[in-house]
Amino acid sequence: MKAIVLGGGVIGVSTAYHLARTGAQVTVLERQPGVALETSFANAGQVSPGYSTPWAAPGIPLKALKWLVQRHAPLAWRPDGTLFQWRWLAAMLANCTSERYGVNKERMMRLAEYSRDCLRQLRLETGIEYEQRTLGTLQVFRNSAQLESARQDTRVLDTCGVPYRLLTNADALTEIEPALAHAAGLVGGLHLPGDETGDCHRFTTQLADLAHSFGADFRFGTDIAGLQNSGDRITGIRLDSGEVLQADCYILAMGCFSRNLLAPLQIDLPVYPVKGYSLTVPLVDASRAPCSTVMDETYKVAITRFDQRIRVGGMAELAGYDLRLNPRRRATLEMVLGNLFTGGDIPRAEFWTGLRPMTPDGTPIVGATRYKNLLLNTGHGTLGWTMAAGSGKLVADLAFGRPTDISMDGLTISRYSKSRPSAASSLVTGKPMRS
Repeated sequence: MKAIVLGGGVIGVSTAYHLARTGAQVTVLERQPGVALETSFANAGQVSPGYSTPWAAPGIPLKALKWLVQRHAPLAWRPDGTLFQWRWLAAMLANCTSERYGVNKERMMRLAEYSRDCLRQLRLETGIEYEQRTLGTLQVFRNSAQLESARQDTRVLDTCGVPYRLLTNADALTEIEPALAHAAGLVGGLHLPGDETGDCHRFTTQLADLAHSFGADFRFGTDIAGLQNSGDRITGIRLDSGEVLQADCYILAMGCFSRNLLAPLQIDLPVYPVKGYSLTVPLVDASRAPCSTVMDETYKVAITRFDQRIRVGGMAELAGYDLRLNPRRRATLEMVLGNLFTGGDIPRAEFWTGLRPMTPDGTPIVGATRYKNLLLNTGHGTLGWTMAAGSGKLVADLAFGRPTDISMDGLTISRYSKSRPSAASSLVTGKPMRS
């Protein structure tokens, strides 16, 4: 089977690896000069199935209004001039109910737990190294309301069989993260021992090398102009150069740039770019740095330990495809790191931003479309690396017509779209797409 994977981030490379490993002839198209150079480049470094939680949650609408006027708020919004932004926001708000939150969290955790198992198997089989740690995630709370909310959330963890430990005082936090003894203002936390950490860019680069060893062909510096289709099948990928590539199966894993490519096919993909930021800070004192990942619930900022670096990631800006670095976001990341840990050389930190592909309900879009040979693997939001290994394995199984290891219920685009593609043969074109 010949397969073309559109996108060379962690999702696309994971998909390519699983396809190539099981015998497919794979071509990966990527506009950058290498893999994982956009959203996957400097993310928070978490593989966090236990923290797989929808942003759309009860109470978020009220919190969002307060965040819009706070200096160090986790959320910022600026109209981008599109109707889609308003539609996406409305859909997200509609998911901020207890019922929808429970449904969405179960879907996300089902995929994330499976993906973590796939990652462990991958590590066992290949010996891949990416500064990984398997010490879990510690979510820290600054007030009793957050602690009570976590107590309610543990019911979903119980249902999904996810191990956890609820910590009801600040002293208990230092049993997990000793350096938090120097932090003030914490009232408790939630420890998720099954979570992991590591450098996503390093992981993706090494996984691409493994995929290449199985025959995968990576075409970098390649811009995609559109898709050719005839009836209910994709018949080719048209590049900006005019070249047309053909395969038996096509997998779209282009993150935030997937939507525009599908729109001419009458597929309304509800994936919006949510801008995030990170700092990569040189480590100078390990005794005052985290051992694994600490998630500050108040500011939605994650602090992750690498070998000789600390990665601080977070924030959510709804402002379209703007990639400018905002110094106010850097100030927030520096403030949170300095408040919890003092073991990093903050003035030498590298500041970065990327666009997370978010769905309004938090669950990614993985699997079949109305086109029989077009599969989607996109919309993973802040959990791209967490869900990458499992999403790639699921899509590879679907491409080969094999039963999937977990239920696909609620993961495909069918939960959103009822539109039908045109029956007439057409060539979908437009300005060059990012891949």
